[in-house]
Amino acid sequence: MKVDLGAGCAGMLYTPRAAAAGAVVILHERYGLVQHTLDLAQRLAADGYLALAPDLFSRWQGDREALARGEARAALPDDEVAAVIDRALDFAAARAPRLALMGVCQSGRYPIVVGSRRRDLAACVVFYGASQKRDWESSALQPRPMGEMLRELGAPALFVYGERDHTISLDDVRRVRDALEQGRRSYRMKVFAGMPHGWLNDTMPGRYRASEAAQAWALLRTFLDEVFAGRWPGTQVRWEFESASSPDYDFARNVRLE
Repeated sequence: MKVDLGAGCAGMLYTPRAAAAGAVVILHERYGLVQHTLDLAQRLAADGYLALAPDLFSRWQGDREALARGEARAALPDDEVAAVIDRALDFAAARAPRLALMGVCQSGRYPIVVGSRRRDLAACVVFYGASQKRDWESSALQPRPMGEMLRELGAPALFVYGERDHTISLDDVRRVRDALEQGRRSYRMKVFAGMPHGWLNDTMPGRYRASEAAQAWALLRTFLDEVFAGRWPGTQVRWEFESASSPDYDFARNVRLE
């Protein structure tokens, strides 16, 4: 159902049949709050979590149809987007015992932005985001350096990448891993062999990979179940990295798929 988060911000809320194991605030991709994100939120609810998908662009005045087609881009200040996410997290926190924040593609940076300063999150989750070159370039819109925020995360984080992502190289992946380890932050990270950018998205046939999408979803569920059960305690620093790639990997050969 649609919910009012205040200050002109809205979102879609999905609830599980039984008591929620925790809440996941799931952030949409660059296309806005489209069907793919709503489908993922419904899946999370079916898996036993309260799921809230806020519209990060609630107050954006651009062309929504062009945005959904990928022909426009909403470039907003980190602080403005984080304010919407804070409202969503506070809304979810009043309804479930534990919180996770999940970002995908463009929104992948926001679990890092928000997770670097909030201390009430049980987990941060990033699918093929927060690692592109532009994420590491400070600007008026994104003033805090990505490396600094990664080193200040207050919750364990799951990062999921694809080897054939045209926006994130394996060097970019290692840069994220290095920052987390320098900051003594706990993480689980996996690079899926041969996967392009966005392979979880079944509304984009050129990208979608059913088998690997199922594996990635199982990885997500396992991680959420572990953190919500307290099996990633703050008294330990835990690093888990798994990657598979071709011996002749060349980022320059990675291409955008639709």
